[in-house]
Amino acid sequence: MPLDEDKYPTESGRRRFVKGVVGSATLASVGTGAAAAIGTATSPSGAGGGITTFMGIENIDGPAPRGMPIIPLTIENGELKGIWPEVKEISEGGRTIQVAETELGGVTYSSEWFQYCGVQTYPGVQPSEDQDNFFRVASGAGNTYEWMSDLSAGDKLTVDMFDDYEEWGNGIGKSGLGKPAIGTWRSVDVEPQSTMPVQVLRSPRIEQLAQENEFINAATQDGFIAWLNKCTHFCCVPGFKSLAGSANFGAEDMVYCQCHQSVYDPFSPVSKSFVALPRPEE
Repeated sequence: MPLDEDKYPTESGRRRFVKGVVGSATLASVGTGAAAAIGTATSPSGAGGGITTFMGIENIDGPAPRGMPIIPLTIENGELKGIWPEVKEISEGGRTIQVAETELGGVTYSSEWFQYCGVQTYPGVQPSEDQDNFFRVASGAGNTYEWMSDLSAGDKLTVDMFDDYEEWGNGIGKSGLGKPAIGTWRSVDVEPQSTMPVQVLRSPRIEQLAQENEFINAATQDGFIAWLNKCTHFCCVPGFKSLAGSANFGAEDMVYCQCHQSVYDPFSPVSKSFVALPRPEE
């Protein structure tokens, strides 16, 4: 890409006025070598942080520097539940800290995947936080997806809510690609500003992908996939088939962030690195 060319879609009419603001963060996202070279590895007081490799849904357009991290899940008595890694103690920088980390589908799954956009300060990312791991309906979910209008904030998301996932549509893009929901995770009885937003999607394409990808096979079930729904650009909350205007950017069948037109492909899992920020000390 030429140096004078920005990453915004042509249709947006935007110039990349935020280059100076997010430039170092973007550079830090391209890989371990680049991050080390520019000295962005985090060293302030706190636990964890530093170069982190994660699995996410791929960023395919717009200014976001990388994808959003996938949340492995399981189904328990018909209810959707995020998997939290095993809590352990490790030595780091000459001290012992707690981390939540486990091997899953050939990948090291860690709570540090979610240490960005201020989420590292949320109670839910503390490794030993005694939190409910079920995915729950987000406040105002019915304003995004009409099918969620009859649900109450805090209700658990259940498999039967997605029974029509093979044909569901809401007039945005193609029908039958999957049925989405917006929710929260590890956020019971916390302040609203500390709520971890998630998106859950059940799709035939995820069922197929699970047959081809070791990590997706381990991190999804019955076509359900979930991710932390914080855009990696300026931390807005994107959505799959949630905004008709996404068609103007070729994103009607993708996850679209209307803040700055970043686009993510939920059917393309990728491994990326970024500089995770330290959690506050326990």
